Amino acid sequence: MTALVLLGVLALAVLWLVGSYNSLVTLRQRCRQAFSDIDVQLKQRHDLIPNLVETVKGYAAHERGTLEELVAARNKAVAAQGPQAQAAAESALNGVLGRLFALAENYPDLKANQNFQQLQSELSDVENKIAASRRFFNNASAEYNAARESVPAAFYAASFGFAPQEFFNLEDGERKAVREIPKVQF
Repeated sequence: MTALVLLGVLALAVLWLVGSYNSLVTLRQRCRQAFSDIDVQLKQRHDLIPNLVETVKGYAAHERGTLEELVAARNKAVAAQGPQAQAAAESALNGVLGRLFALAENYPDLKANQNFQQLQSELSDVENKIAASRRFFNNASAEYNAARESVPAAFYAASFGFAPQEFFNLEDGERKAVREIPKVQF
């Protein structure tokens, strides 16, 4: 009888460990899927940039340095691997895109160009999708990391290859820009 109780407790412990392991696998897959969603959105953004550069070239040819900088930042962003490297490259790309749109303010014909307006609108839409994808990824990463650091997973996660998941964070420049937005008073 005691052996049966002991066997039952052992079976429950094994089932608990297997369930915990399977939960980590599921959460890790969710992180991978979420990161893949970010990649899809970033690819759409990267694909829009050459069209934007071509449109701006016709109106602001003497702004060649900014356009070359934009192409270089895009290429670095395309080549970046991993959440931290991609976040840094995308932050640099955001900065150059911001300067390009600020430059466009000096060219009324460019601002009025239908193609430029459409590209600007598409980029804005993609930016919103990237932000949503980044939130989903960071949420999935937080869930995964919490499960990985909880008992019983904390005892075996590292030995089974469950590494901590990095977040897709804002760079310091983006954080500063967000903090510096003036508050609207009513």
